[in-house]
Amino acid sequence: MQEFIPYRFEVNLFSDAGMSELVCAGAFSEVTGLEASMSPLKIKEGGRNWGEVQLAGITTFPGIVLKRGMTDVDDLWKWFEFTTLQANYGYRLQGEIRVLSPQDRKKVLQRWVLKNVMATKFKGPDLSSAASTVAIEELHLVHDGLTLTRPGAASAKKGAVNG
Repeated sequence: MQEFIPYRFEVNLFSDAGMSELVCAGAFSEVTGLEASMSPLKIKEGGRNWGEVQLAGITTFPGIVLKRGMTDVDDLWKWFEFTTLQANYGYRLQGEIRVLSPQDRKKVLQRWVLKNVMATKFKGPDLSSAASTVAIEELHLVHDGLTLTRPGAASAKKGAVNG
């Protein structure tokens, strides 16, 4: 993929769990929604007058929004279109979002791995005849879980949150 200087977040989507077959990729200047949230289950026990027992509940993941992106091909649009067609409705990929160093764009500072990613919204840009690349205003994604890894960190330091 061509290097786009102002875009620090590289998104790669793969067709397999081993992340070896790249389907589509892009570079974005803003990413929101990298979070997980758990709502505890509150249980009132008889005879316990000092508070409720709180157990771990279901973990949920909000949608991820990628903003102001570029790619040198239209593969992200093709994937969104493929996902929304009846025969392939809900087609999911495995994904990663790489946070690149502003000083050395080949250096990855963080890597978020996304499980079972599906596109839910694609917003194109205002068109200009001067542009030679494919611009993307917004791409909305949903997923079933995420894992944060830092290159060079020991495996014990990996933080995983999976659904």
